[in-house]
Amino acid sequence: MGFLTSAERVICEAMAGAMAPPLPPDITRWCVENIEFDARSPIKGPFDISRFAFLREIHEVLSPEHPSREVTIRGSAQWGKTVSIIQPTIGAWHEYTPLDSLIVHPTGSAASEWVNNKWMPMRRQAPGLLKVFGSGRGENRDNIFNQETLDRNGSLKVASSGSPADLTGTSRRLVIMDDLSKFETSDKGDPEKLAESRASGFDDAKIVRVSTAMIKGTCRITEAYDRSDKRLFNVPCPSCGFEQPLTWENFRASIQPERLHAAHFTCERCREPIRHADKERIVRVGQWVKTNPNGDHPGFHLWRAYAPQRDWASIAVEFAQMMGWTRIEHGVETKTDGAGGEKARGKTATAKPIKAQVEQVFWNDVLGLPYEQATDAPDWEKLRDRAELAEPGTVFDLGVLPATGFIFAAGVDCQDDRIEVHLVAFGRNRRRWVIDYRVIPYHISDEAGRLALNALLKQEWRTQLGLKVAIDVLAIDGGAYTDDVWSWVRPHPWARVIIVKGGSQENGPLMALQKFDRRKDGKVKKAQKRAFNLNVSSMKAGLYAHLGKEDPEERGFTQFARGLGDEYYRMLTAEHRVLSRNKHGVMTSRWVLVEPTRRNEALDTMNYAEAGAMRKGWSSMTDDQWDALDAERGAPPPDVQPDLFDASVPLMAAAQSAPTKHRPKAEPASKAEQLAELLRKQNG
Repeated sequence: MGFLTSAERVICEAMAGAMAPPLPPDITRWCVENIEFDARSPIKGPFDISRFAFLREIHEVLSPEHPSREVTIRGSAQWGKTVSIIQPTIGAWHEYTPLDSLIVHPTGSAASEWVNNKWMPMRRQAPGLLKVFGSGRGENRDNIFNQETLDRNGSLKVASSGSPADLTGTSRRLVIMDDLSKFETSDKGDPEKLAESRASGFDDAKIVRVSTAMIKGTCRITEAYDRSDKRLFNVPCPSCGFEQPLTWENFRASIQPERLHAAHFTCERCREPIRHADKERIVRVGQWVKTNPNGDHPGFHLWRAYAPQRDWASIAVEFAQMMGWTRIEHGVETKTDGAGGEKARGKTATAKPIKAQVEQVFWNDVLGLPYEQATDAPDWEKLRDRAELAEPGTVFDLGVLPATGFIFAAGVDCQDDRIEVHLVAFGRNRRRWVIDYRVIPYHISDEAGRLALNALLKQEWRTQLGLKVAIDVLAIDGGAYTDDVWSWVRPHPWARVIIVKGGSQENGPLMALQKFDRRKDGKVKKAQKRAFNLNVSSMKAGLYAHLGKEDPEERGFTQFARGLGDEYYRMLTAEHRVLSRNKHGVMTSRWVLVEPTRRNEALDTMNYAEAGAMRKGWSSMTDDQWDALDAERGAPPPDVQPDLFDASVPLMAAAQSAPTKHRPKAEPASKAEQLAELLRKQNG
């Protein structure tokens, strides 16, 4: 029996194993052991750290044994932060040591989305999470927002920043704030500071901030990143070996509308191109570099150019789509002019069209950078002169619509003694034409005021080419005289008449359906499909950015009809954006009047009209959809029957749009001949 191990040795080895400390926490190792991407993922199979080399150092500073108390991670959307950073950090910490942890999301719905669609699927599959938390089924079932470990020596709390009560109570050794930039301050306090306070009882606690950026000046994640050591991931040039970060400015310089597939970075030293084919190889050997060594904690900026699941051509395509440069369809990229005409062709790496995007979405979600909003309106006199002093034939008269495809929207504001109406046409490439601005001298509750609005919906305007078009959508402010507004709106189709209300939040969507409304008796009822909340702050900033553009072919250019009057332009430019810290010390912005006596109804109703156009798809229509609208509204009817008594349709307006050749007449024309000649000019 000499070949058998002695009992003494077996006992000693067992005791040694029992007393041995656990392996040091290694989040990268945890990812390798627990993550396998399924068929729905762009990257299938087991987690391979060589493809995510930039995560090594992030994982190191997130470890419980790393001395840093805070970590900031600012980046693009949809690059895998949840599955490769947030959830592995929670899993590795709970596997290593008993603790209570906290993850905070901006809203309750975001918290539910994370638990049900991201956390629980991984919890049921990852061996490390199954060992610590169980499957969440049967005997392991628990409150989804307060999940205990199987050995009852720790828990994970999932909270919403919008519910301060969720952020109080027990101390938490690990605090993660996801989508930090979307946190909104309430009267009950600042959710970021409330979450931080949960970790104050531990010397070895860790506070993790993860988010895309939002608006420059008030962006929470950027403020945290700016006081960090601001690390950027440097990669070597394939030609000369010089190490440098991949920056948007560098990439932007190479984007050509006719060759989006060829977009690339350029080495800062040797000026040789760094192409997408080089990405995987250079990222494997890249390293983080501190650009602010005096920062008080580790901070990382990571954007889509580094993500292995996205190619660089897709970034160029999204930028081109945002700028209104291209048609992306079936692997062909076509540069278009403002009227839908083709200018150049080329190949692109993308075969699937994408939705049109606005600047802020691209800046935040693709680049991971804060978006700089406009703060001041252009000079109102310059806007007025642009229309009133324009050369004949370049500016429409009041009431005339453009000839090309457009969405015709009205924005309506209700005041004590009047109803103000803004009539605007919205076209492709974010362009708009102000058709008219009207004041109805009645209250919304007056029968005369309601009849005037009804008549407005029935009225038809002529395009440059003579086609009669009615208003596509009307958006009316429901923030004042709510009951009166609803009573007028109800008989009209919800697809044509909507109710809007400006919101106080800066970081929310531009337009979101109101979930609830209250009846006169105070009881809650479900809102109809026509009521929306607006992010008026972002809408004003976007409008002011576009108003400053002077090239009629530029994306976002606004053209004004002749004859709107000085007061209109003063109202349109009545506000400016100011930054200040609130009582909680959080930087916020608000829009205030430039002069106390200025009215701002034209600015408000422009936002309402834009909301109506968005409801009809203005911000998401594809080129094919715009082409269909061009075909529908870009040609005159075969037999135009003019109405000489229609005061809202000036017949001479069309003649100003394009020069026509006049045939000399031997004698004065009769009235019938004059009318026929007018129609000939109008129809081209």
